[in-house]
Amino acid sequence: MAVAARALFRQFEDKLLMMRARLPDEIRETLLGCREYFMLSGLFSAGINLLYLIPSLYMLQLYDRVISSQSIETLIFMSIAAMVALAVLAALDDVRARVLVRMGIRLDNRLSERVLGALVQNRVQPGSRRYSEGLRDLDTVRQLVTSNGLHAALDAPWFPLYLMIIAVVHPGLGLLALFGAVLLVALTIITEITTKRTLSLAGNAAMQTYATTDSALRNSEVILAMGMQAGVSHRLMRQRGVMLAFQALASDKAAHLTSISKVLRIFLQSAMLGLGAYYVILNEITPGMMIVGSILMGRALAPIEILVASWRQIVGGRDAYMRVRGLLREHPARPPSMPLPQPAGAINVERLIFQAPNTARPILKGLNINIPAGQSVGIVGPSGAGKTCLTRLLLGIWKPSAGVVRLDGADVATWDRADLGRHIGYLPQDIELFPGSVRDNIARFGDGAPEEIIRAAQRAGVHEMILQLPNGYETNIGDAGAILSGGQRQRVGLARALFGQPRLLILDEPNSNLDSDGEQALIRALGEFKQAGSTVIVVAHRPSVLSTMDSVIVLRDGLVEMVGPRAEILARLQPTVVRPTAFMRGGGGEPPGGVGKGE
Repeated sequence: MAVAARALFRQFEDKLLMMRARLPDEIRETLLGCREYFMLSGLFSAGINLLYLIPSLYMLQLYDRVISSQSIETLIFMSIAAMVALAVLAALDDVRARVLVRMGIRLDNRLSERVLGALVQNRVQPGSRRYSEGLRDLDTVRQLVTSNGLHAALDAPWFPLYLMIIAVVHPGLGLLALFGAVLLVALTIITEITTKRTLSLAGNAAMQTYATTDSALRNSEVILAMGMQAGVSHRLMRQRGVMLAFQALASDKAAHLTSISKVLRIFLQSAMLGLGAYYVILNEITPGMMIVGSILMGRALAPIEILVASWRQIVGGRDAYMRVRGLLREHPARPPSMPLPQPAGAINVERLIFQAPNTARPILKGLNINIPAGQSVGIVGPSGAGKTCLTRLLLGIWKPSAGVVRLDGADVATWDRADLGRHIGYLPQDIELFPGSVRDNIARFGDGAPEEIIRAAQRAGVHEMILQLPNGYETNIGDAGAILSGGQRQRVGLARALFGQPRLLILDEPNSNLDSDGEQALIRALGEFKQAGSTVIVVAHRPSVLSTMDSVIVLRDGLVEMVGPRAEILARLQPTVVRPTAFMRGGGGEPPGGVGKGE
């Protein structure tokens, strides 16, 4: 028997492995990795359900032996035994709950960082759905595996045992119990059919509402300045109305079916007592057996009733599971790669093409660019030329549609991101600072030495300003650097980019919010990095910041229009520089050395 069971278990594991090979599912694999918790919970469930027979046995002996024999000693002994057994039952139930809670914690520990990484990847990819609820969905899954619904699911397989015992008491009572179970299971199926679509629509409406709310809060300054609050509020209230309507409809259906299940269970228990009384009258069973049948009926049907009552939570957990699975599949984990030496900073762009999803034509059209290590290169061009898109491809944030970007000969996509990040300084157009201190933001939330943090701040020309803050470098700047002005945020962001003497420095419109003093500090910093041998790439519309560049690339319509030494290119662009023509307009809002020209 044991050999057959082991063989059956091996076949089951083989099937699971085959399914996992066909369809990778990180969250399922993580749950399978927690199977010892499930097995332990199942073991405790076995003990719990066996001990749930004690009240029935106690009642049977009480009615059929104690009362008839009028033995006080037997009553005391049986009562003490029942109390001990019920105490053990309570302890096992408590331990099972603790085991499932620990499993939820393990699930979160194994997946939360991975989900956060996938959310970050999802956020930067062009054309990706703006999904930001991954961690909340993971919490929903974790709460589901610790809920009463899972407890009921672990108890439900023991229904046949109770049914068999009821049938042993009397076959007629067993048939009634089976009929009741079929009714409740049918009710569960009806609950799934009638609420699935409504709950899905309610969930989608809720996500849209939360996204609109987050967007409104991020742009509250614009809303107040231009009197948009009434229009935004009207749209938000309309979305909330749709969300509440679907939620109310789903709740009404679930509540209606839950009420039916409760009444049905009470009816079945009463019917069990009535039918049992009938068999007692016929002398086919004893009064104790009648009570036992009613108690066992209630216990057998309780898990099914709990599953019906928890159905909304179960469906919500299932939908959250599917969303997390989709997110992780869309952004699979990168396999570990061997750390490479510190890059010198040589950039080679080979036949680079990039086309955003759902667009008619590519943004970049076959660029070939070579930037030797230690060179300083400016990239200029009109809005929509592809400048910002190119910087994101150079950093490996976006994946090319065709072609490759190489750093020191290696495809930038193959570099380990954490390892490569130590050697890169990046300042995007839209400065994002994080809740925390100025020190934390400059040090990239690492354990940076104070002298390195101060040095980066001095290079960015922000050291004196930081000293004027209430707590200096330890000042908490709030959400997105709320206590700082736009220029101050840009300087702190620049200090973060300059921190650690990066070998590759890419700055996208680094002087857009800087005053003359800030711009001079930026120019000095670029000169220092150039002398230190770092590769510097600057996207700029204002030509003053290009004064330290070795060469300039002019992009237009996704192609390299001109390339060459800085003085030569700026001289050819002098009319454009003097007058604000198309070259000077805009802030680089595109969807996103020797220097080789694009094809």
